[in-house]
Amino acid sequence: MKVLVTGVAGFIGSTLAERLLDAGHEVVGIDCFTPYYSRALKEANMSGFIESPRFQFHEADLRSAEIAPLLNGIEVVVHLAGQPGVRGSFGPDFALYAEHNILATHRLLEASRMVRLFVFASSASVYGSVPVPMREDGPVRPVSPYGVTKLAAEQLCLQYAAQGLVPAMAFRFFSVYGPRQRPDMAFPRLIRTVLDRDEFTILGTGDQQRDFTYVGDVVDALVAALAKGKGGLLLNLGGGHKVSLNHTIAIVERLAGLKAKIARLPAAAGDMEVTEADATRLRAELGFAPKTSIEDGLANEVEWVRANLKLLRS
Repeated sequence: MKVLVTGVAGFIGSTLAERLLDAGHEVVGIDCFTPYYSRALKEANMSGFIESPRFQFHEADLRSAEIAPLLNGIEVVVHLAGQPGVRGSFGPDFALYAEHNILATHRLLEASRMVRLFVFASSASVYGSVPVPMREDGPVRPVSPYGVTKLAAEQLCLQYAAQGLVPAMAFRFFSVYGPRQRPDMAFPRLIRTVLDRDEFTILGTGDQQRDFTYVGDVVDALVAALAKGKGGLLLNLGGGHKVSLNHTIAIVERLAGLKAKIARLPAAAGDMEVTEADATRLRAELGFAPKTSIEDGLANEVEWVRANLKLLRS
């Protein structure tokens, strides 16, 4: 199978590309190296497979690149690229979110009318403050501009599927973590500050709960979708258990053998208090359930942070 992966130098994209290549597939990867975090980290993410004869890499910006030639022979598109970050979506940078998350997705959909499957990475941020567990057919009330753009992009995908234009489906990812996670996210910052004996800042009480989902489980679900997915599907992808930030701090302290130095600030705009995925549809459609515990997943991430401290400090 020949698969196009956008955002291939990122956290999930590089992990998926590596898995597909290990399984014998061909991968065409696209990334435009937005300056949201270090290019060196993104290049390190791809270092294990960049020379593979079954991997082609294109540095291209989906907002302006000629996309059609990149899709030559492609059977499946996995669209992971986008502008991340809830807090940064407030204020003057919103235009970047609209361009990268909505306009770029539209351009890619238009170019993908001949593919067998188009898989879009949406986010639990589309839900906002709604009752848990969150259901795909339940209310969506995003509390950040970022969530608004992800909701708009997933709806574009589902409308292209409904009109018979592109067999597009979408996953709503819930708090993905693990090796290669973006350095601005809570877990890499927490682990690095614990190892460096620095201060870790919590926004809010730390009692906020997330349905943390290990990146290996996310990739397993994406691989399952390549075989069983179909246009029009909308699936939650959560880790199967909600955990408080305070509890994860205790786990990291135990794994590192060090105490965290904690500073507390008021909660930030756009932060959700609780997330929890209803996974009924995921099990029914893909026969899939996550298998990685938060303890095992964080152990893997601690080891990755230890091995990459120099890059994460830069």
